[in-house]
Amino acid sequence: MSDHSSFDTNAITLTRFLLEEGRKVNATGELTTLLNAMCTAIKAISSAVRKAGIAHLYGIAGNINVTGDQVKKLDVLSNDLVINMIKSSFTSCVLVSEENETAIIVEQESRGKYVVCFDPLDGSSNIDCLVSIGTIFSIYKKSTDDEPSEKDALQSGRNIVAAGYALYGSATMIVLSTGQGVNCFMMDPAIGEFILVERGVNIKKKGTIYSLNEGYAMYFDPAVTEYLQKKKFPEDGSAPYGARYVGSMVADVHRTLVYGGVFLYPANVKSPKGKLRLLYEVNPMAFIMEQAGGMATTGDMNVLDIQPESIHQRAPVVLGSPDDVEEYISIYQKHYK
Repeated sequence: MSDHSSFDTNAITLTRFLLEEGRKVNATGELTTLLNAMCTAIKAISSAVRKAGIAHLYGIAGNINVTGDQVKKLDVLSNDLVINMIKSSFTSCVLVSEENETAIIVEQESRGKYVVCFDPLDGSSNIDCLVSIGTIFSIYKKSTDDEPSEKDALQSGRNIVAAGYALYGSATMIVLSTGQGVNCFMMDPAIGEFILVERGVNIKKKGTIYSLNEGYAMYFDPAVTEYLQKKKFPEDGSAPYGARYVGSMVADVHRTLVYGGVFLYPANVKSPKGKLRLLYEVNPMAFIMEQAGGMATTGDMNVLDIQPESIHQRAPVVLGSPDDVEEYISIYQKHYK
């Protein structure tokens, strides 16, 4: 008898995982439905990314988005996919996307209780050269009984009920947390499902890699310069840290999660508030890091404690292994306290 299938019948799919987790806490199923909708959008984006060159999806769509980045054709497609999938799941009332200047208020007949903030295609400046890109999202509960508005998205990261990212690399992976640790799911193209490959991910206490754009070294503030000096020329005689920087936040943060170390996009003279956006880049990644035993700071405070004032607000961030982040905080505070 030949084996007709290489599929492991005990494999836990993302759908099954979400149902089991929801059952443990007697959930209503609305969050599970929302996460499944996000998962479907990610499958569609992954498919588009894989055939982008053949389907002529590379190149510029001809406009600039609200945060000043050139919009690629894949950006537009990815944004539409996420918005349409979430709207049609009847689970959300407010959507915040990097690609839309204002929050999207879901029509009354399709509303649910969740607020979703997302970057549909992070790192898209790297699309044309086939570097890993991704999707980042965070989910909040609407906190008032008022008519849904942009204000519903202005919650601190402490209120996140679920966050995650998809990485479109050598394989497509979803890294997800619903507040009970971090779990990784890899796409099995043979069956079109995400399979649980790692449960309860824990970041190393200390790493050997630092990650930031050193091309901006002339703009760095003294705390960052001193911190990097300590990584390159350790005073205790240990080996220097290696430098790794892709320039695609999902790829850089995922490597930091897997190998340990530190990822930095601090404030500098050129970007006094940092460059990354708080609601749909910094907060979801900080949430994932904390759930995996890591840390995320601005230098002044924990990232998740920031009270957002606008939906496209930027924030500086240093995240990763706790010992590496603690070292940054102590140097930062020496300079600024």
